[in-house]
Amino acid sequence: MKRRGEVAVGRRQCASTLGRLGAAAALAVAAVGPAHAVDVDAGDYTALPAGTNLALVYYQQATRDALYASGKRVPIDAGLDSQVGILRGVHFTEIGGYIVDPQFLLPFGRLEGKDDLSPLGSASGVGDLILAATVWLVNRPDSGTYFGITPFLYLPTGEYDRKDALNLGENRWKFALQAGFITKLSENFTLDLVGDVTVYGDNDKFGAAGVTMKQDPAYQVQGFLRYHLSPGLDLRAGVSHSFGGETRVAGVDQHDRLETTKATLGSAWFVTPSVQLMFNYGRDLSVRSGLREDNRFNLRLLKVF
Repeated sequence: MKRRGEVAVGRRQCASTLGRLGAAAALAVAAVGPAHAVDVDAGDYTALPAGTNLALVYYQQATRDALYASGKRVPIDAGLDSQVGILRGVHFTEIGGYIVDPQFLLPFGRLEGKDDLSPLGSASGVGDLILAATVWLVNRPDSGTYFGITPFLYLPTGEYDRKDALNLGENRWKFALQAGFITKLSENFTLDLVGDVTVYGDNDKFGAAGVTMKQDPAYQVQGFLRYHLSPGLDLRAGVSHSFGGETRVAGVDQHDRLETTKATLGSAWFVTPSVQLMFNYGRDLSVRSGLREDNRFNLRLLKVF
Protein backbone atom coordinates (compact mmCIF):
# COMPACT_ATOMS: atom_id res chain seq x y z
CA MET A 1 0.00 0.00 0.00
CA LYS A 2 1.32 3.46 -0.90
CA ARG A 3 1.93 6.00 1.88
CA ARG A 4 0.04 9.28 1.66
CA GLY A 5 3.14 11.21 0.61
CA GLU A 6 3.88 8.77 -2.21
CA VAL A 7 0.33 9.11 -3.51
CA ALA A 8 0.60 12.91 -3.52
CA VAL A 9 3.90 12.78 -5.41
CA GLY A 10 2.40 10.36 -7.93
CA ARG A 11 -0.53 12.67 -8.56
CA ARG A 12 1.76 15.67 -9.08
CA GLN A 13 3.87 13.67 -11.54
CA CYS A 14 0.75 12.57 -13.40
CA ALA A 15 -0.53 16.14 -13.62
CA SER A 16 2.87 17.32 -14.86
CA THR A 17 2.96 14.64 -17.55
CA LEU A 18 -0.53 15.44 -18.79
CA GLY A 19 0.27 19.13 -18.74
CA ARG A 20 3.25 18.59 -21.02
CA LEU A 21 1.24 16.44 -23.38
CA GLY A 22 -1.70 18.82 -23.69
CA ALA A 23 -5.43 18.18 -23.70
CA ALA A 24 -5.46 16.17 -26.92
CA ALA A 25 -2.86 13.77 -25.57
CA ALA A 26 -4.69 13.43 -22.27
CA LEU A 27 -7.83 12.50 -24.19
CA ALA A 28 -5.91 9.89 -26.15
CA VAL A 29 -4.72 8.30 -22.92
CA ALA A 30 -8.19 8.45 -21.37
CA ALA A 31 -9.72 6.78 -24.42
CA VAL A 32 -7.73 3.57 -24.04
CA GLY A 33 -10.02 0.87 -22.73
CA PRO A 34 -11.36 -2.61 -23.40
CA ALA A 35 -13.93 -1.85 -26.07
CA HIS A 36 -13.59 1.41 -27.98
CA ALA A 37 -14.30 0.08 -31.44
CA VAL A 38 -16.73 -2.54 -32.70
CA ASP A 39 -14.02 -4.94 -33.79
CA VAL A 40 -15.19 -8.30 -35.12
CA ASP A 41 -13.48 -11.55 -36.01
CA ALA A 42 -13.78 -13.18 -39.40
CA GLY A 43 -16.80 -15.48 -39.38
CA ASP A 44 -18.71 -13.56 -36.70
CA TYR A 45 -21.56 -12.90 -39.15
CA THR A 46 -22.22 -16.60 -39.76
CA ALA A 47 -25.79 -17.44 -38.71
CA LEU A 48 -26.21 -20.65 -36.70
CA PRO A 49 -29.40 -22.70 -36.24
CA ALA A 50 -31.99 -21.57 -33.71
CA GLY A 51 -31.36 -23.13 -30.32
CA THR A 52 -27.56 -22.96 -30.61
CA ASN A 53 -25.65 -21.38 -27.73
CA LEU A 54 -22.10 -20.04 -27.66
CA ALA A 55 -19.84 -19.36 -24.69
CA LEU A 56 -16.72 -17.35 -25.54
CA VAL A 57 -13.70 -16.10 -23.64
CA TYR A 58 -11.35 -13.53 -25.20
CA TYR A 59 -7.90 -12.41 -24.11
CA GLN A 60 -5.99 -9.53 -25.68
CA GLN A 61 -2.55 -8.24 -24.82
CA ALA A 62 -1.52 -5.00 -26.50
CA THR A 63 1.44 -2.64 -26.25
CA ARG A 64 1.52 0.97 -27.43
CA ASP A 65 4.75 2.77 -28.18
CA ALA A 66 3.93 6.19 -29.64
CA LEU A 67 1.47 9.06 -29.30
CA TYR A 68 0.17 11.04 -32.28
CA ALA A 69 -1.63 14.38 -32.53
CA SER A 70 -2.98 15.64 -35.89
CA GLY A 71 -0.84 13.13 -37.75
CA LYS A 72 2.42 14.05 -36.04
CA ARG A 73 4.25 11.99 -33.46
CA VAL A 74 4.44 13.66 -30.05
CA PRO A 75 8.15 13.82 -29.00
CA ILE A 76 7.91 11.70 -25.86
CA ASP A 77 8.36 8.01 -25.05
CA ALA A 78 4.67 7.20 -24.71
CA GLY A 79 3.99 3.66 -23.60
CA LEU A 80 0.80 1.98 -22.44
CA ASP A 81 0.15 -1.74 -22.02
CA SER A 82 -3.18 -3.49 -21.66
CA GLN A 83 -4.35 -6.98 -20.79
CA VAL A 84 -8.06 -7.28 -21.50
CA GLY A 85 -10.45 -10.21 -21.33
CA ILE A 86 -14.07 -10.46 -22.44
CA LEU A 87 -16.75 -12.91 -21.34
CA ARG A 88 -19.41 -13.35 -24.02
CA GLY A 89 -22.61 -15.36 -24.18
CA VAL A 90 -24.71 -15.81 -27.34
CA HIS A 91 -28.08 -17.51 -27.93
CA PHE A 92 -29.48 -18.08 -31.42
CA THR A 93 -33.24 -18.00 -31.80
CA GLU A 94 -35.83 -17.41 -34.53
CA ILE A 95 -38.16 -14.41 -34.48
CA GLY A 96 -40.61 -13.81 -37.31
CA GLY A 97 -38.72 -16.14 -39.61
CA TYR A 98 -35.34 -14.45 -39.01
CA ILE A 99 -32.39 -15.80 -37.03
CA VAL A 100 -31.52 -13.46 -34.14
CA ASP A 101 -28.73 -13.85 -31.56
CA PRO A 102 -29.21 -11.82 -28.34
CA GLN A 103 -25.91 -11.64 -26.48
CA PHE A 104 -23.84 -9.88 -23.86
CA LEU A 105 -20.16 -8.97 -23.64
CA LEU A 106 -18.46 -8.13 -20.34
CA PRO A 107 -14.90 -6.76 -20.60
CA PHE A 108 -12.39 -6.75 -17.76
CA GLY A 109 -8.67 -6.19 -17.51
CA ARG A 110 -5.76 -3.97 -16.64
CA LEU A 111 -4.16 -0.83 -18.13
CA GLU A 112 -0.70 0.42 -17.20
CA GLY A 113 1.25 3.49 -18.29
CA LYS A 114 4.85 2.92 -19.39
CA ASP A 115 7.93 5.07 -20.00
CA ASP A 116 6.92 8.76 -19.99
CA LEU A 117 3.33 7.74 -19.23
CA SER A 118 4.29 5.66 -16.18
CA PRO A 119 3.18 8.46 -13.77
CA LEU A 120 -0.36 7.73 -14.94
CA GLY A 121 -0.18 4.53 -12.93
CA SER A 122 -2.51 1.65 -13.69
CA ALA A 123 -6.17 0.69 -13.62
CA SER A 124 -7.83 -2.69 -13.32
CA GLY A 125 -11.34 -4.01 -12.98
CA VAL A 126 -14.48 -4.43 -15.05
CA GLY A 127 -15.43 -2.39 -18.12
CA ASP A 128 -18.81 -1.35 -19.50
CA LEU A 129 -21.37 -4.08 -20.16
CA ILE A 130 -22.35 -4.46 -23.83
CA LEU A 131 -25.71 -5.79 -25.04
CA ALA A 132 -26.22 -6.74 -28.69
CA ALA A 133 -28.31 -8.83 -31.09
CA THR A 134 -27.70 -9.58 -34.77
CA VAL A 135 -30.67 -9.97 -37.12
CA TRP A 136 -29.83 -11.94 -40.28
CA LEU A 137 -31.65 -10.59 -43.32
CA VAL A 138 -29.79 -13.00 -45.63
CA ASN A 139 -29.09 -16.53 -44.39
CA ARG A 140 -27.96 -18.95 -47.10
CA PRO A 141 -25.76 -21.65 -45.56
CA ASP A 142 -25.66 -23.68 -48.80
CA SER A 143 -23.88 -20.87 -50.66
CA GLY A 144 -22.06 -19.46 -47.61
CA THR A 145 -23.77 -16.07 -47.95
CA TYR A 146 -24.94 -14.07 -44.94
CA PHE A 147 -25.95 -10.48 -44.22
CA GLY A 148 -26.83 -9.24 -40.76
CA ILE A 149 -27.40 -6.01 -38.85
CA THR A 150 -26.36 -5.62 -35.21
CA PRO A 151 -27.25 -2.88 -32.71
CA PHE A 152 -24.82 -2.59 -29.76
CA LEU A 153 -25.71 -0.81 -26.52
CA TYR A 154 -22.88 0.09 -24.14
CA LEU A 155 -24.03 0.62 -20.55
CA PRO A 156 -21.97 2.86 -18.20
CA THR A 157 -21.47 0.08 -15.66
CA GLY A 158 -17.67 -0.12 -15.67
CA GLU A 159 -15.25 1.20 -13.08
CA TYR A 160 -14.61 4.92 -13.55
CA ASP A 161 -13.03 7.66 -11.44
CA ARG A 162 -12.67 11.13 -12.95
CA LYS A 163 -9.53 11.69 -10.88
CA ASP A 164 -7.78 8.78 -12.60
CA ALA A 165 -6.15 9.17 -16.02
CA LEU A 166 -6.78 5.49 -16.83
CA ASN A 167 -10.20 3.86 -16.52
CA LEU A 168 -11.82 0.62 -17.65
CA GLY A 169 -15.25 2.27 -17.85
CA GLU A 170 -16.21 5.36 -19.88
CA ASN A 171 -18.99 6.92 -17.73
CA ARG A 172 -21.26 7.39 -20.74
CA TRP A 173 -23.78 5.57 -22.89
CA LYS A 174 -22.80 4.47 -26.39
CA PHE A 175 -24.77 3.02 -29.29
CA ALA A 176 -23.34 1.36 -32.38
CA LEU A 177 -25.05 0.02 -35.48
CA GLN A 178 -23.12 -2.49 -37.55
CA ALA A 179 -23.75 -4.41 -40.77
CA GLY A 180 -21.84 -7.52 -41.81
CA PHE A 181 -21.67 -9.51 -45.04
CA ILE A 182 -20.05 -12.90 -45.72
CA THR A 183 -19.75 -14.67 -49.06
CA LYS A 184 -17.75 -17.61 -50.40
CA LEU A 185 -15.50 -16.59 -53.28
CA SER A 186 -14.53 -20.18 -54.06
CA GLU A 187 -14.30 -23.56 -52.39
CA ASN A 188 -11.36 -22.36 -50.28
CA PHE A 189 -11.77 -18.58 -49.97
CA THR A 190 -14.33 -16.57 -47.97
CA LEU A 191 -14.72 -12.78 -47.82
CA ASP A 192 -16.04 -10.88 -44.79
CA LEU A 193 -17.02 -7.18 -45.02
CA VAL A 194 -18.22 -5.17 -42.01
CA GLY A 195 -19.07 -1.50 -41.41
CA ASP A 196 -20.41 0.39 -38.40
CA VAL A 197 -21.15 3.77 -36.87
CA THR A 198 -20.93 4.61 -33.16
CA VAL A 199 -22.71 7.52 -31.46
CA TYR A 200 -21.73 8.70 -27.99
CA GLY A 201 -23.50 10.06 -24.97
CA ASP A 202 -21.82 12.75 -22.87
CA ASN A 203 -19.33 12.06 -20.12
CA ASP A 204 -20.28 14.74 -17.58
CA LYS A 205 -17.48 13.83 -15.16
CA PHE A 206 -14.44 14.03 -17.41
CA GLY A 207 -11.05 14.79 -15.89
CA ALA A 208 -10.18 16.07 -12.45
CA ALA A 209 -12.37 19.16 -12.96
CA GLY A 210 -15.41 17.04 -13.78
CA VAL A 211 -16.21 18.86 -17.03
CA THR A 212 -18.35 17.53 -19.90
CA MET A 213 -16.82 15.66 -22.82
CA LYS A 214 -18.79 15.26 -26.05
CA GLN A 215 -17.78 13.18 -29.06
CA ASP A 216 -18.80 13.15 -32.72
CA PRO A 217 -19.90 9.87 -34.33
CA ALA A 218 -17.09 7.49 -35.28
CA TYR A 219 -17.05 5.08 -38.21
CA GLN A 220 -15.23 1.85 -38.96
CA VAL A 221 -14.92 -0.48 -41.97
CA GLN A 222 -13.36 -3.94 -41.73
CA GLY A 223 -12.52 -6.61 -44.27
CA PHE A 224 -11.20 -10.17 -43.96
CA LEU A 225 -10.10 -12.88 -46.34
CA ARG A 226 -10.11 -16.47 -45.10
CA TYR A 227 -8.38 -19.45 -46.70
CA HIS A 228 -9.89 -22.77 -45.59
CA LEU A 229 -7.26 -25.48 -45.22
CA SER A 230 -10.04 -27.84 -44.16
CA PRO A 231 -13.66 -27.44 -43.00
CA GLY A 232 -12.44 -26.79 -39.44
CA LEU A 233 -9.18 -24.90 -40.01
CA ASP A 234 -8.52 -21.57 -41.71
CA LEU A 235 -5.90 -18.89 -42.16
CA ARG A 236 -7.14 -15.30 -42.11
CA ALA A 237 -5.97 -11.78 -42.85
CA GLY A 238 -7.82 -8.56 -42.17
CA VAL A 239 -7.63 -4.80 -42.38
CA SER A 240 -9.62 -2.13 -40.52
CA HIS A 241 -9.96 1.63 -40.89
CA SER A 242 -11.56 3.88 -38.25
CA PHE A 243 -12.31 7.58 -38.67
CA GLY A 244 -14.28 10.44 -37.10
CA GLY A 245 -14.98 10.73 -33.40
CA GLU A 246 -13.56 14.20 -32.68
CA THR A 247 -14.09 15.29 -29.08
CA ARG A 248 -15.01 18.52 -27.30
CA VAL A 249 -14.12 19.15 -23.67
CA ALA A 250 -15.96 21.93 -21.81
CA GLY A 251 -17.11 23.19 -25.22
CA VAL A 252 -13.59 23.38 -26.70
CA ASP A 253 -12.82 21.38 -29.86
CA GLN A 254 -9.82 19.08 -29.34
CA HIS A 255 -9.00 18.57 -33.06
CA ASP A 256 -8.40 14.88 -32.35
CA ARG A 257 -10.31 13.28 -35.21
CA LEU A 258 -9.50 9.58 -35.50
CA GLU A 259 -8.01 8.08 -38.63
CA THR A 260 -6.45 4.72 -37.79
CA THR A 261 -5.64 1.78 -40.06
CA LYS A 262 -4.66 -1.59 -38.63
CA ALA A 263 -4.00 -5.09 -39.93
CA THR A 264 -4.38 -8.59 -38.49
CA LEU A 265 -3.17 -12.10 -39.34
CA GLY A 266 -4.42 -15.24 -37.68
CA SER A 267 -5.97 -18.67 -37.71
CA ALA A 268 -9.03 -20.45 -36.31
CA TRP A 269 -9.27 -24.17 -35.65
CA PHE A 270 -12.12 -26.40 -34.44
CA VAL A 271 -10.13 -28.77 -32.24
CA THR A 272 -13.38 -30.71 -31.69
CA PRO A 273 -16.77 -30.29 -33.39
CA SER A 274 -17.85 -27.98 -30.55
CA VAL A 275 -14.63 -26.22 -29.47
CA GLN A 276 -12.78 -23.61 -31.53
CA LEU A 277 -9.48 -21.87 -30.81
CA MET A 278 -8.57 -18.62 -32.56
CA PHE A 279 -5.34 -16.63 -32.56
CA ASN A 280 -4.74 -13.23 -34.18
CA TYR A 281 -1.73 -10.95 -34.31
CA GLY A 282 -2.21 -7.32 -35.28
CA ARG A 283 -0.77 -3.82 -35.19
CA ASP A 284 -1.60 -0.30 -36.28
CA LEU A 285 -0.33 0.68 -39.71
CA SER A 286 -1.11 4.39 -39.44
CA VAL A 287 -2.48 6.68 -36.72
CA ARG A 288 -3.62 10.30 -36.95
CA SER A 289 -4.56 10.87 -33.30
CA GLY A 290 -4.01 8.81 -30.20
CA LEU A 291 -1.74 6.01 -29.10
CA ARG A 292 -0.28 3.62 -31.67
CA GLU A 293 -0.47 -0.11 -31.04
CA ASP A 294 2.80 -1.74 -32.05
CA ASN A 295 1.78 -5.26 -31.02
CA ARG A 296 -1.57 -6.87 -30.32
CA PHE A 297 -2.16 -10.56 -29.55
CA ASN A 298 -5.71 -11.93 -29.45
CA LEU A 299 -6.81 -15.35 -28.24
CA ARG A 300 -10.37 -16.67 -28.29
CA LEU A 301 -11.91 -19.86 -26.94
CA LEU A 302 -15.38 -20.71 -28.30
CA LYS A 303 -17.65 -23.49 -27.06
CA VAL A 304 -20.82 -24.51 -28.94
CA PHE A 305 -23.59 -26.16 -26.94
